[in-house]
Amino acid sequence: MAEEKNIQQPEEKILPTESKFNEQMQVRLEKMRKMEEHDWQPFGHRFECTDHASDIAANFEELAAKETVVRLAGRIMAIRGHGKTCFMDMMDKSGRIQIYVRKDAVGEENYLLIKLMDIGDIVGVSGTVFRTHMGELSVKASSLEVLAKALRPLPEKWHGLKGIEMRYRQRYVDLIVNPVVRDTFVKRSQIVKSVREILDSRDFLEVETPIMHSIAGGAAARSFITYHNALDRYLYMRIAPELYLKRLIVGGLERVYELGRVFRNEGIDIKHNPEFTIVEIYQAFADYKDMMELTEIIVSQTAKNVLGTMKITYEGQDIDLTPPWNRLTMIEAVAKYTGQDFMGVADIETARQMAASINVPIEKKYGIGKIINACFEEHVEEKLIQPTFITGHPKEISPLAKSSAEDPEITDRFEGFIYAREICNGFTELNDPIDQRERFLKQVEERAAGDDEAHMMDEDFVNTLEYGLPPTGGLGIGIDRLVMFLTGSSSIRDVLFFPHMRNKNQ
Repeated sequence: MAEEKNIQQPEEKILPTESKFNEQMQVRLEKMRKMEEHDWQPFGHRFECTDHASDIAANFEELAAKETVVRLAGRIMAIRGHGKTCFMDMMDKSGRIQIYVRKDAVGEENYLLIKLMDIGDIVGVSGTVFRTHMGELSVKASSLEVLAKALRPLPEKWHGLKGIEMRYRQRYVDLIVNPVVRDTFVKRSQIVKSVREILDSRDFLEVETPIMHSIAGGAAARSFITYHNALDRYLYMRIAPELYLKRLIVGGLERVYELGRVFRNEGIDIKHNPEFTIVEIYQAFADYKDMMELTEIIVSQTAKNVLGTMKITYEGQDIDLTPPWNRLTMIEAVAKYTGQDFMGVADIETARQMAASINVPIEKKYGIGKIINACFEEHVEEKLIQPTFITGHPKEISPLAKSSAEDPEITDRFEGFIYAREICNGFTELNDPIDQRERFLKQVEERAAGDDEAHMMDEDFVNTLEYGLPPTGGLGIGIDRLVMFLTGSSSIRDVLFFPHMRNKNQ
């Protein structure tokens, strides 16, 4: 048996004891004990819900006319008492509704339970619907039970969670008190559903490939490393599913996609999280132009499906997602926005001087391709507000893309940008195993020289190509960034339920 590696575990956190609870929590604990003394369960069991707040609003006239008994459950967000009557605002997944409780309707004993309830408690209610004198839709309770006593108070009504960091760390509370946040994540689910439906309708097969890889590959990124004791070897959390999906194309599946998490050991900012969601798509007998058209369809149609329009406003900027999108080669884009035209430049010193003239820092090991890309990243990306495809990437920065028939140093690749942010990457896949081996060897050299984002040598993938990969178009779309655009979210943390955060003491 392999020797277990000594991996340091995080320090165990000790939960607060009852004596450490603050004053508000102590009051709630006392109420909980009083419930138990009256044989009321502060943490109930199954409650059969037949209705939600939105259903009641939509069908009010019929429910009221027939005096139909409704059953709904949710969280108390407000309590207003008036002697023998009480009003509560209850929130379920569909919205809020007012609950009207009378002592004579629920019984004196059960009405005492109201005195022991707090904002945040989860309750189940049965009753009939009506409108108050003020016209507010309400449920007149005939029975009410506590399903979960909230021992910790919600944030103050008018101030919500203090600070954006706390909102991310306590997303469960954020979802309770901020309806806009809940709506963002509902839309996220709808966006993912739309992407799947579009691909499924075009005869793509959804598949699953390994998340732990023996070799990190498929993208230029640093990986997370773990250790498998039984196999006695290190494994890499996948940075992309690309190489496995192309193996399936070789196997004859022709159209495949995978929508899931990838992991990259990189910095954290408003555009990056160490784990994020992408959809990668591969289509046999297609090329990068087909994949650009598919990108336009997925993004624009998803906007139409979820928002009802292909025109959005993001951070005050009107953006039109309607196809066709703008198209520029990387060299054309650099020339347009910097005045430096790299077309036909074959001398490395000339390329370096051109970069220096527009104040682009480069490293000595950069070839002409990386210099062009550095100029693009420094001066062009920020200008690409409307949806734009950048094509014609240098071979030097595209180790898995097929070379252009017109220029072997340029690849049939594209990146899609919206509001100066990359949203997708795709290309005609390199299917020549001899060329692929040579490019892997070049990447190995760069890795040995200190580039820890360069690809490793993947002999099995080269072997796969030797069986014959048909002409194939590939595409990867960042789901989190797509959700950001379609929900008006400025940070990737706003569209992740549980983003990774630095330690509080950092």
